[in-house]
Amino acid sequence: MAYTFQVAVDSSDPHALADWWADALHWDVEPSNEEFIRTMVAAGHAAESDTTTHRGVLVWRAGQAITNPDGGAPRVLFQLVPEAKTVKNRMHLDIRVGEENVEQEVERLTAAGARELWRGRQGPHWWVTMADPEDNEFCVS
Repeated sequence: MAYTFQVAVDSSDPHALADWWADALHWDVEPSNEEFIRTMVAAGHAAESDTTTHRGVLVWRAGQAITNPDGGAPRVLFQLVPEAKTVKNRMHLDIRVGEENVEQEVERLTAAGARELWRGRQGPHWWVTMADPEDNEFCVS
């Protein structure tokens, strides 16, 4: 039996962070099904407080996912949590762009709100560790 998985990222603002990561990876934000949300609220399966509006669209407050338009990669879900990030990630994402493109990507992502944390090297391989707008670490290599 083969399993599939998604990556879940804790967030204080899942919709904004999903937008940021979708732009960073050139992925798609999963569209909201406003009719389904309204039906769930009307049937009493959810409350109005479980929803919010993001960029003029009714969405679930608790999270937002992004997907690779080419398929093949796991879905990434940004989920609402009450606490702020306080320590280093135990797991992180790597954006692999090829060494010839690292500096350009670091500049692009910095302009979009990321910040550079440090640079690493192991033998001939090198990478830049960065933080997204909510301080989640990731590497560009």
